[in-house]
Amino acid sequence: MEVLVWIGAFVSLLGLAGLIWCIVTVWKARKSGLDDEALRATLQRVVPMNTGALFLSMTGLIMVVVGILMG
Repeated sequence: MEVLVWIGAFVSLLGLAGLIWCIVTVWKARKSGLDDEALRATLQRVVPMNTGALFLSMTGLIMVVVGILMG
């Protein structure tokens, strides 16, 4: 089950990278001084990616826990 732990860690890191991308994207949009409409459009594009990244991180952590418990 050691393989499951490593795969889970990798999946969790992918999710973390996605979360960092979301943070950087929103931060750049806020700093660029966009008007309300453009900022709202950027946020609407980032929210599904943020949710997906959170799901990916959660799935990876579950895989790690299951791998540890079964190992």
